[in-house]
Amino acid sequence: MTRKADRDQIRRQNRSIILQTLRRNGPLARIDLGKFTKLSPATVTAITSDLLAQGLIEGLESDEPKAPLSRGRPRSLLRLNPDAACVIGLRISVNTIDMSLANFAGETFLTKRISFDSAAADRHNFPDLLIEAIKSFTKEAGLDQNQIKEIGVAAQGVVELNAGMVVWSPAFKGREIPIVDPLQCAFDAHCILSNDTNMITEALHWSDPAKYSGTFAVVMVDYGVGMGLYLDNQLFAGASGKAAEFGHANHIPGGALCRCGKRGCMEAYLSDYALVRSASHLPDDTDPKDISAGAGALEALIEKAKIGDENALQAFADAGKVLGYGLARLLAMIDPKRIVLTGAGMRAFDYMEAGMHAGLEEALVTDLRQNFSIDVMPWNEDFIRRGLIAQAMERLDQDYNGTGTPRAVVQRQGGETEALA
Repeated sequence: MTRKADRDQIRRQNRSIILQTLRRNGPLARIDLGKFTKLSPATVTAITSDLLAQGLIEGLESDEPKAPLSRGRPRSLLRLNPDAACVIGLRISVNTIDMSLANFAGETFLTKRISFDSAAADRHNFPDLLIEAIKSFTKEAGLDQNQIKEIGVAAQGVVELNAGMVVWSPAFKGREIPIVDPLQCAFDAHCILSNDTNMITEALHWSDPAKYSGTFAVVMVDYGVGMGLYLDNQLFAGASGKAAEFGHANHIPGGALCRCGKRGCMEAYLSDYALVRSASHLPDDTDPKDISAGAGALEALIEKAKIGDENALQAFADAGKVLGYGLARLLAMIDPKRIVLTGAGMRAFDYMEAGMHAGLEEALVTDLRQNFSIDVMPWNEDFIRRGLIAQAMERLDQDYNGTGTPRAVVQRQGGETEALA
């Protein structure tokens, strides 16, 4: 039984490798699939035969010109069948739900942003609101609900993966908002909930696995402060799915008031409202709800720093030092080979960098400050969408058995969809 289970697992992994290779590289001949994947010709032939029978891939006539003396038909290529399945990616943030639809080739073909009232959203009304939004979105795309095989949801705040709920988030009035169970009851699709920074981490791993693999961390400094962790080539979520809450780790006991209601969190010194509070010399116990922050306020603070405003420059320098202290703890605990800094707050990195290095040097011995690199990545909200789709495709590649209705060989043609990578 164990040997059979092992063989099944190996076959699922090889199946996933082939599907991901086609998704990354486009149509390929079987011989080229073997070169990319390092799988034997027999394995490639067996798995692609199954995938063809399941309707997950399809034959494609190559448009490459034949050599003058060649005989027979053009070389046969294989590609993913984009119509084999669809996935939905949802990002929930303050007052906003961003929705994306992607086909089995990983191409996004429809996006939409809708608004809701975060101040009124709670565990009783938000699930129904989300279900109706998905139904409307699916109808707008001209799809039957049964074509949706995966629903990935990313949310701000603290999420509990195993329970499928948002424990706390600035996007909601209440706590413990159920997400997964209501969606799986309403739709014949697998659903998973994750923290939004985790999806940035997943997107980076998908886009450049050679660079973003092994053990690395992503820190997002924005409306809050989030972290995603890849440990030993696996996205890490912890025992209950609430791991890597970097922003709500304590920096100073009894310190500045955080949006979560506690005092002294990292977020209370690094987020947009924290920077505005510091530059404005407001008391540390000023409620974040009473601070006019957001993207506009952050940009105004950056403009002040550019012209030499001392209050703005000091606020960014102080925040940089706090960030350095936080990264020092991270380096000491998990020894990542790479740390990625992103989020809207990184537009001010030039004013935070010296403070960050000072904090690292003060908090960490020299031996632990070696053998890692820091990437500062311009913020792109699309990272979260890409991560959701990449994660959904990874699950489908392992377990989805398709429609069982293979299509005939098709002519090679372009489309107007947006590729995952």
